[in-house]
Amino acid sequence: MSSLKPKYITFDCYGTLTHFRMDQAAQEVFAGRVADAEMQDFNRDFRSYRRDEVLGAWKPYRDVICSAVRRTCKKWAVDYGETDGERIYRAIPTWGPHPDVAEPLGRIAKRYPLVILSNAANDQIQSNVEKLGAPFHAVYTAEQAQSYKPRMRGFEYMLGQLGCGPQDVLHVSASLRYDLMTAHDLGIKHKVYVNRGYEPSTPYYSYHEVADIAGLEKLLDT
Repeated sequence: MSSLKPKYITFDCYGTLTHFRMDQAAQEVFAGRVADAEMQDFNRDFRSYRRDEVLGAWKPYRDVICSAVRRTCKKWAVDYGETDGERIYRAIPTWGPHPDVAEPLGRIAKRYPLVILSNAANDQIQSNVEKLGAPFHAVYTAEQAQSYKPRMRGFEYMLGQLGCGPQDVLHVSASLRYDLMTAHDLGIKHKVYVNRGYEPSTPYYSYHEVADIAGLEKLLDT
């Protein structure tokens, strides 16, 4: 594969393409139980527990969310309701794309087959993908792979389904910790970091950095 002329462009979905609104969903659910001034720290812990929940054996994403919410509430001594996690989980399919996504993604889709590898459940991801407004060659979920990123198994599942090797894909993500570090370890040379401010840039992992999907499109034109 010549530089940035992949057989497939593979994407993380939530955060990279879809505007990931988990913090806002938690803020709505816990309004009145967590002070506004403390909500940022509450969500920081919620993010940490979600990451911890996906590092073991696969379980339904609903369980990931509910367990992470429960553990966060325990740490914060906040009353936990049995519907709290479910409310957050049910909000996920309503989320649409970042404003910069639809137009350039549609143009890129005319040139390359697009693929999604997402830490998602089968029953939620299609609603989010439809809102992206571009055709996808394939959409793979953690439920199908029976494994969540940042573990390697999901990437291995995707490559197996596509019938290609690490050298054949360009992987695009807004997350170093969930995607690009693992992609690096698996030998995926061609990577793009969409810096949406979630994590600090870590150039050791050898990626191209862009600010948005329009930046990805320009990079593919070079």
